[in-house]
Amino acid sequence: MMNVESKIISREISPLLWKAGETVCTAESCTSGQISAAITSVPGSSTYFKGGIVCYTNEIKTRFLGVSQELLEEKGAVSEEVVRAMFEGALKAMETTYAIAITGYAGPGGGEEAPVGTIWIAVGDKNEVTVEKLEGDDGRDMNLAKATLVALQLLLDLLKKRHPQEEE
Repeated sequence: MMNVESKIISREISPLLWKAGETVCTAESCTSGQISAAITSVPGSSTYFKGGIVCYTNEIKTRFLGVSQELLEEKGAVSEEVVRAMFEGALKAMETTYAIAITGYAGPGGGEEAPVGTIWIAVGDKNEVTVEKLEGDDGRDMNLAKATLVALQLLLDLLKKRHPQEEE
């Protein structure tokens, strides 16, 4: 089920991207398309949303986003370094203005290097990327809903910074 708050933020994102003629893409691991679904819940989103890659496995992170196998082995899939590499790979692969990348342990299982609820989010453009780490386990569904919301809010904040004149 889609979080109502995510839809509301997506409606705020829409005119900012649309008026600026800018685009966005996603690279989602733990959220498996929830961020893309929220963005595309807004009519007309095809003008600014190019697509998303659900990269649930390391193989897909490597093959489609160019995340190195060495980095995945050294840092683990749920790490700041990997989310940054996913972000860069998505921006390059889909040639968008902005990208959102996310990787984490939603639950119930975690990893050796990161407990359940550890989720890394990277949002930005070619000049600037904001990386945020979420921690704390509120159960799988809540962890994913919170991560989706935070990712969309990070994009909205960046868009408002880039286009202050567009705000009402």
